[in-house]
Amino acid sequence: MASTDTTRPARDPGAKDGGDLAGLEAGLDALESVQQRRTPLRQTLVEKVLPPTVAVLLVLAVWQALVSFKIVDDPTKLPAPSDVWDVLHQAWLQGELLGYIWTSVSRGLLGFCFALIIGTPLGLLVARVKFVRAAIGPILSGLQSLPSVAWVPPAVIWLGLNNSMMYAVILLGAVPSIANGLVSGVDQVSPIFLRAGRTLGATGLKGTWHIVLPAALPGYVAGLKQGWAFSWRSLMAAEIIASFPDLGVGLGQLLENGRNASDMAMVFEAILLILVVGIAIDLIIFSPLERWVLRSRGLLVKG
Repeated sequence: MASTDTTRPARDPGAKDGGDLAGLEAGLDALESVQQRRTPLRQTLVEKVLPPTVAVLLVLAVWQALVSFKIVDDPTKLPAPSDVWDVLHQAWLQGELLGYIWTSVSRGLLGFCFALIIGTPLGLLVARVKFVRAAIGPILSGLQSLPSVAWVPPAVIWLGLNNSMMYAVILLGAVPSIANGLVSGVDQVSPIFLRAGRTLGATGLKGTWHIVLPAALPGYVAGLKQGWAFSWRSLMAAEIIASFPDLGVGLGQLLENGRNASDMAMVFEAILLILVVGIAIDLIIFSPLERWVLRSRGLLVKG
């Protein structure tokens, strides 16, 4: 019987281990890599434009049905959507609409900038100094829960009916939110980052600028969004209560004028403009800022 050679080449166990390790590394690289691609226009329209459009049309349909079917048949209580549109169109033709919006938006953004300048160092001070946190931390939380309208009467008494009063109300409403947002963000910074920064020589103001603030950005941006909401609400309260001809006609004053004239179409005009401006500022400024912060930390996939 012929003998067969059953000898086989010896297998190198290191080769298999090396191949498995290379495959594992490739898999991890694939998990870490984010595919960069442009979102198709149709997908953007379906996912981001269509839902709010449908919601707005649904609200308008329900609103029109309440008027058309006489469920609410008193126009002094609920005007038709066409009546509100006519008021808006007339204000546009008279060149007053943009003036209403600009008067309030300019005050709101300028007051928010002042609040940002004051609230940011105050938040850092509260977050980093234990004595300061113990002293005024609870006060900031209490001020944040205080309705902004409560500051209007004392601001009028202290400063009079002028723009300084408006800015004071905005500051008192927005600064606590901005400061508390930054405090929350600093509290969430990992101690590892702080120790690594100290090891590399980033201490004091250098550590605050290069380590603490970048790591606290998510909480800080959340505080900024809330601070803007408080700024806008505070301004509307001030414009409604402290109306004066020399202050110009903002959106809050427009709302109060509609109430005094019992003109519900004008009241709804002011409400819609206040809502649209608030949403627009968030979409133009704060939502892109929030997405940028999340993307820079790998918490939001581009696409």
